[in-house]
Amino acid sequence: MSGPRSSAAPRHLFAYGTLLPGEARWHFLRPFVVDAGVADAVPGALFDTGEGYPAAVFADVMDAGRGAVAGATILGRVFELVADRLDEALAVLDEVEGAVGGLYHRIERVTVAGQVVWTYQYGGGLALRPIVSGSWSDRG
Repeated sequence: MSGPRSSAAPRHLFAYGTLLPGEARWHFLRPFVVDAGVADAVPGALFDTGEGYPAAVFADVMDAGRGAVAGATILGRVFELVADRLDEALAVLDEVEGAVGGLYHRIERVTVAGQVVWTYQYGGGLALRPIVSGSWSDRG
């Protein structure tokens, strides 16, 4: 990550799959967002788990075994979270995303636009199929 960073925790979330508006888990995120968010991307690769949700593997942890493409990006939206509900939002999202059980891990990343965000990285265990477009909604 480049540039100066504050030691404060991010107040933004990068969503790339079922937490997006119109998707199955949007209703969990919606009460905690300030507005409709903005389109953005994060370096990494997106995969279809075959279970109805995607898996993201971010650029600094990709390995050849996952079939990641150098220079690939994951497309999604950045949402500002309501400041006085941040802890509640992260607790709910950690539960929903399986971070408590280890299926996904909440990590900090910097988007292509330079926004410091929380996002969820896949923890492993399923056979994955690459989503070449980098977009869950365009997984074809």
